[in-house]
Amino acid sequence: MKKPVSRVLIINDEPLVLKEFVKGLNAAARSLDNPLGIAFSGVTTAREALAAIEEDGDLQAVVVDDKLYTLNQKSSKKEMSALELVQRVTRFRPELDVYILIAQEHEDEIVDALFAEAVDGYFYREERDYRGMYRILNAQIQERSRTPFYDQLKNYVWMAKDSWHTPGHSSGESLRGSPWVNDFYDFMGEHIFDADLSVSVKMLDSLMEPTGVIAEAQTIAAKAFGARRTFFATNGTSTSNKVIFQTLLAPGEKLLLDRNCHKSVHHGVVLSGGHPIYLDSSINAKYSLYGPVPKKTILSAIRRHPDAQAIILTSCTYDGLRYDLAPVVEAAHAKGIKVIVDEAWYGFARFHPAFRPTALEAGADYATQSTHKVLSAFSQASMIHVNDPGFNEHLFRENFNMHTSTSPQYSMIASLDVARKQAVMEGYKLLSRTLALSQELRAQINSTGVFHVLDLDELLPEEVKRDNIRLDPTKVTVDISSCGFTVEDLQRELFDRYNIQVEKSTFNTLTLLLTIGTTRSKVSRLYDALMRIAREGRAPRRLYRFPEVPGFTRLRCLPRDAFYCGGELVPLVDEKDNIRRGLLDRVCADQIVPYPPGIPVLVPGQVVTREIVQYLVGLLRSQKRVELHGIVYDGYLPCLRVLKPAEERGLRRIG
Repeated sequence: MKKPVSRVLIINDEPLVLKEFVKGLNAAARSLDNPLGIAFSGVTTAREALAAIEEDGDLQAVVVDDKLYTLNQKSSKKEMSALELVQRVTRFRPELDVYILIAQEHEDEIVDALFAEAVDGYFYREERDYRGMYRILNAQIQERSRTPFYDQLKNYVWMAKDSWHTPGHSSGESLRGSPWVNDFYDFMGEHIFDADLSVSVKMLDSLMEPTGVIAEAQTIAAKAFGARRTFFATNGTSTSNKVIFQTLLAPGEKLLLDRNCHKSVHHGVVLSGGHPIYLDSSINAKYSLYGPVPKKTILSAIRRHPDAQAIILTSCTYDGLRYDLAPVVEAAHAKGIKVIVDEAWYGFARFHPAFRPTALEAGADYATQSTHKVLSAFSQASMIHVNDPGFNEHLFRENFNMHTSTSPQYSMIASLDVARKQAVMEGYKLLSRTLALSQELRAQINSTGVFHVLDLDELLPEEVKRDNIRLDPTKVTVDISSCGFTVEDLQRELFDRYNIQVEKSTFNTLTLLLTIGTTRSKVSRLYDALMRIAREGRAPRRLYRFPEVPGFTRLRCLPRDAFYCGGELVPLVDEKDNIRRGLLDRVCADQIVPYPPGIPVLVPGQVVTREIVQYLVGLLRSQKRVELHGIVYDGYLPCLRVLKPAEERGLRRIG
């Protein structure tokens, strides 16, 4: 098993003093208990310090002398104060522990100035208590690496208590000796079942009302991700979005949202009874990619709807496009509008400067993250981060508990605890590797001469090219139009012949997702597969793009009101396969979502038009298989559920 390495950097501009500190601290580390592999090194200038912090992913702490440090070694006049250096360090890598060496006579002045910068502690320069300094640094790094819930879960499993409570498999006993299902036990492993426990185990706390190790784990996570409060969710970011909506919106209150948001956002509108103001996203028609909402559209909506309670945006998008959030947050807050950011695909961003600012750093009130998508948590494990100064915890908790199982999966909670630990202790190092691999992969794919990685300018629709949108390089979108395969055939070729499964596709692109688990060998195998396919020299073939999703029409009533009506089924086409005229101008009761691309064509309460019906019929007649969520089949006839005329008359009109 690999053992951790933890380096601590000492910054002092007096070489002899620095040498003495480094020697004394390393001697203390050798003579005392050192489970985290702590070792000390030193530099004499701020420039060297910043370079070391950028290059060394194993750095866990820095100790800064309170004197001025030379910024440029060639000029003694150019200096950086300890305060400036600390600010640079914490902006660049906020997860690092920062300590200050001070002279005792300057204690009050220095401590007051530096502790305002979230410094973790200080030492007196003249005391030279190396063993004491080491113990404090060791304890602080160990504190940051603690996983209170996971540790408690593991402790309980090792106790091997007899269970007289749920779940029914009783630590796997029901499967272990079974001739029919013991293979499942062997495949999954004994600890999966040992750790699958019950709320009856009080020492493991309660997710619905945490006061023990879950509360402690959430507090540590909040600090790590830069939030005032953090909540663990075991139903995915889908449920996290719904919880926030129900907390912030009363029935009939307005919400501004990107129509291209995840379907959970639209479900949240139904559950909360909110009045959605839909904002159409930008469209890259060449690649059938849906980008961010143009900034001018967002700012205009904020001006026109100052009575909105909240706005929700997705950043980054599935394709890696990131909003310039700060101006949006500023404009929304000026009108008293709360800002929610769905960061499902961006939960790692806090831990490397190449990805910041995060939504919370840009001022968002709420951020939801799929920790399982891009960090090391189990599927469905997510986090809700809260920075809202007006946060109503009681109301939030009631809504959270409405959606949370009373029998949560404890391994999932433990995986959130562990994912946070890894992000804090080695996230910078792993993300630096991922960025390097992304750069290599892009160059390799482009070198095939057949496949081409789209850059930011190619991905961005024209209307958002001046909106300061940025690209997350861990999402790699590849143009496959010259390879001679349809996208379906190419995916099948990669899967069957090369054992490669990609993230998603459009009619002429593949999206590859790099994570902290991506390895160079995986990159090499993918490059080898694409190069072999490229060398086959197939002639490019015509690729048929999806028709564009029709623009949003209008809402006639609140989505919740429409959804909870009984409605009636009306076929899309008549017996002669012509568009059913009886559908036109009716009010839809369901959410109709073609996948891909996953954007609702209709939401509950929306008026059905000829253009929309033609689009849906066209998809159904297409040779390419497209999932149409929300379509109901009455025998062989595809139908929409629409409001009956009497139901429609009984509802309050909003447009």
